[in-house]
Amino acid sequence: MTAQELIREDIKEIISSIQKEAPKFEGQTVLISGGAGFLGSYIVSVFLELNKQFKKPCKVIAMDNFITGSKKNVINDVEKNLNFQFIEHDVRNPMPLNINADYLIHAAGLASPYYYRKFPLETIEVAVNGTKNFLEYARQKKIKSMLYFSSSEIYGDPNPNAIPTPETYWGNVSATGPRACYDESKRLGETLCATYHQLYNVPVKVVRPFNVYGPGMKVNDYRVIPTFMVKAIRGEALPVHDKGNQTRTFCYISDAIQGFLKILASDKNGEAFNVGTDDEEINMVSLANLVSQLSSKSVPVQLVSYPESYPAGEPQRRCPDISKIQNTLGYQPKVNLKTGLARTIAWYRDILEDDKTTFA
Repeated sequence: MTAQELIREDIKEIISSIQKEAPKFEGQTVLISGGAGFLGSYIVSVFLELNKQFKKPCKVIAMDNFITGSKKNVINDVEKNLNFQFIEHDVRNPMPLNINADYLIHAAGLASPYYYRKFPLETIEVAVNGTKNFLEYARQKKIKSMLYFSSSEIYGDPNPNAIPTPETYWGNVSATGPRACYDESKRLGETLCATYHQLYNVPVKVVRPFNVYGPGMKVNDYRVIPTFMVKAIRGEALPVHDKGNQTRTFCYISDAIQGFLKILASDKNGEAFNVGTDDEEINMVSLANLVSQLSSKSVPVQLVSYPESYPAGEPQRRCPDISKIQNTLGYQPKVNLKTGLARTIAWYRDILEDDKTTFA
């Protein structure tokens, strides 16, 4: 299966999972920041594919400044679809008010530790100034719903008694540590959302994604799964930081996107939702071994020190409590870790064979 075929399958799976919510978007305009990124490009593709079942099409307007997003993720959509518009815009600047939208998705951000260490001020500004600009637009335009992408990082390194971590957990986060530019700006973004909802009744919802992965992640993303995948395909050792005892749960992209869109379509204004999977918590040594088994080459796993480019203070465990979104919105992740990793490595293998080694 080719890289594009894998993504098309994922899009179809997402659409089948949101049939109850889909009619809300018919004939509407959706504006998304970070539309050329990993999550944003999937969301754009879902809405454009949904138009095949709508009598009145949904229009999608995507924004990105390409600090980490890829122009390749939007060029084809612009050229081939009359219901898609791309605007090169930095959301740290005020929103152009000549645009009218019904639904807003603020997905712009620098989620990879490598990039938010490299661009700390930009990371803060997109989560704070960018979020305020979106909220101001939402207030003035009286939109139907807005989704703000926060992060599981707002919980910091949770107390062991708070794992799986519920939305009610307040977090254990350093305000001045090497991850603070991301963690604390996302937390302040949530505060802005809560304040605009309380003061102006802006219909905003907050999503806290937990380790979303899958086809479409940049080769040079520098997070653990892309790093393992690319090195395994190239026959190189898989580098595991420290002793490799830190654990995560990983949520495949099609499961995550259906959760995001269920939240956007809901009436749960002013609320926050974890999106991820609470199953198959795995440490990094075991993850590396699993990727090695899935690769066509048996590559070794190598314990290494944290590189200078990686911010210290990594949470030792991360696993969400997803009972809220399951019970209120019917969310249910379907793709197990081995299946998701197999699909992801197949995607990387195809794009690397085509010599598409970067999406910068």
